[in-house]
Amino acid sequence: MIVWYGVAVISLALVAAALCLVAALRKRAPDDFTMGATLLVALLLLAQIVISIAAPFAGNRAAGDPLEFWMYLVVSFLLPLGAGFWALIDRTRWANLVLAVVHFAVAVMTYRMLVIWG
Repeated sequence: MIVWYGVAVISLALVAAALCLVAALRKRAPDDFTMGATLLVALLLLAQIVISIAAPFAGNRAAGDPLEFWMYLVVSFLLPLGAGFWALIDRTRWANLVLAVVHFAVAVMTYRMLVIWG
């Protein structure tokens, strides 16, 4: 796992969480900004999956348990997809709150992946 990329994912997930939380507090339905932030976080996590597959071949192996790392990575990738699907169906402010919680969870899980890898 590349440290600067992990920090970028954490930072973007926290910004997305703040954006979704503000939208939920303003009692707004999910819009292009909150759904776009969710899509961007999911795409960054998809790129992290590709990086994590290629990294051991370049000599960058995980120091911790690889199974634990991969479980964190797969679940953190599936969380924004599931929450985004939910937000498309449930067009209330509560969907934005769910998106905010999911983005915060992705940030925490990515930090944990950095700890496991390094």
